[in-house]
Amino acid sequence: MEDARRRLPLPEEPTELKAETRSLLEESPEEGNRLISDASFIAEPLWKDWGEGLEEAGMGYERFLKISRSYAGELRLWIVGERPWDHCAAGLAGRVWRRLPAKSEKRLVSTGASR
Repeated sequence: MEDARRRLPLPEEPTELKAETRSLLEESPEEGNRLISDASFIAEPLWKDWGEGLEEAGMGYERFLKISRSYAGELRLWIVGERPWDHCAAGLAGRVWRRLPAKSEKRLVSTGASR
């Protein structure tokens, strides 16, 4: 997990986004679950931090979104307070890292995505 943190820096926890999503989940569980399953609510802000380096390493936004969607269960646990942000974000970063094209690891590190 340390490698993923060095290469894809963990942004500050989006506490307002978490609160809004949790509120929706409580008020309308079906809509809340749909939002979490779609994952774009978190993929979009993370893409702002990680996108440039990921694109240079060979991963586009659609692939990143697909991976984020596969992580929806963990995202839900973060939203309801069962997982801390750093655990959730580092887990997603690791999942993304493991799905980069094999020869991209060195390119990602050298692009400055390790800031």
